[in-house]
Amino acid sequence: MLITFEGIDGCGKTTQINNLTEYLKSRSLQVTVFREPGGTVLSEKIRDLLLHETDEMDFRTELLLFSAARSQLVVEKVIPLLNKGELVILDRYYDSTVAYQGYGRNSIQIDHVHFLNKLATHNTIPDITFYLSISPDIASKRTQNSQKDRMEKAGTAFFERVKNGYDLLAEKNDRFITIDSSRDPDTVFQDIKSAFDSEFNSR
Repeated sequence: MLITFEGIDGCGKTTQINNLTEYLKSRSLQVTVFREPGGTVLSEKIRDLLLHETDEMDFRTELLLFSAARSQLVVEKVIPLLNKGELVILDRYYDSTVAYQGYGRNSIQIDHVHFLNKLATHNTIPDITFYLSISPDIASKRTQNSQKDRMEKAGTAFFERVKNGYDLLAEKNDRFITIDSSRDPDTVFQDIKSAFDSEFNSR
């Protein structure tokens, strides 16, 4: 079972992924968590290049590098774990590319982003996508004292476009479970836990 978490920076993904992971382990379920970009030696090197090593990068180059890191992670780690029947949680997946590089950057046409995602994921589609929805203003206040990477420095207008992109994806995809993450973390997790239990128990 493949579970992904999506949302703009500051939405609380890390906290909720940690909460869900601990819950799954308490149920004696095998679960592995990966962040995107990252998760393999090659993908982590691409991550450093994308987020930390330069502020100058063509938007299409950015898009292709994210996709390259994803392809390596899926082939090397995700697919083998899923084939063993384990649970995999991804901190971001191809919906991030649609929202950030597609709607946020306007790097290429959205249908072209979808085609590239299909290649990079080797047709591996999430069973559940938890979309932690939050306004860019609230998210910005949450992260104002943290050190920001290259993507996080993109500005309010950028994150408004990204948020709109996520909202459109949530409307079009049944696998999306939209969670209001502006609330306290415990309340947010109760919604995530209930949604997971419902999906898992129905299988």
